[in-house]
Amino acid sequence: MDRDAAAAQLAALQADRAALADRVLQPWWYDVALGLLLFGFLASRALDSPWVTLPALVLFGAGLGALVAAYRRRTGVWVGTPPRLMALWAAVVLVVLVPALVLADGFGQRWAMVVAGAVLGTAVGVLSRVWGRRWVAELRGQP
Repeated sequence: MDRDAAAAQLAALQADRAALADRVLQPWWYDVALGLLLFGFLASRALDSPWVTLPALVLFGAGLGALVAAYRRRTGVWVGTPPRLMALWAAVVLVVLVPALVLADGFGQRWAMVVAGAVLGTAVGVLSRVWGRRWVAELRGQP
């Protein structure tokens, strides 16, 4: 392979990365919908009724599936969550959800699940946006 052909292939790869970066950032409503879905499911636990929580779980799962399908249709790709971000998310969930569950189930303070839903719904929306922007920056070769 000659130098010019290699340079042309490298330029084509860089153009492909730039084109991918232009389309992979999810629209703002995606992050909002993700946060609202999580909030709705967790807040449904405040009513302490399987007749509310079970449909909320089904809606949560269907909503996540719809978000994934919409993202794949829009971008043509799906990338899993990086391990560092998952570790951060797990830590946030543990810090927020465990005390809320103890308050709700152990002490009858069901309102704690609404607060936990609001905090975690906001956190997942923010983390989703931050991760999306970082991925775009990485594709563009930015630090």
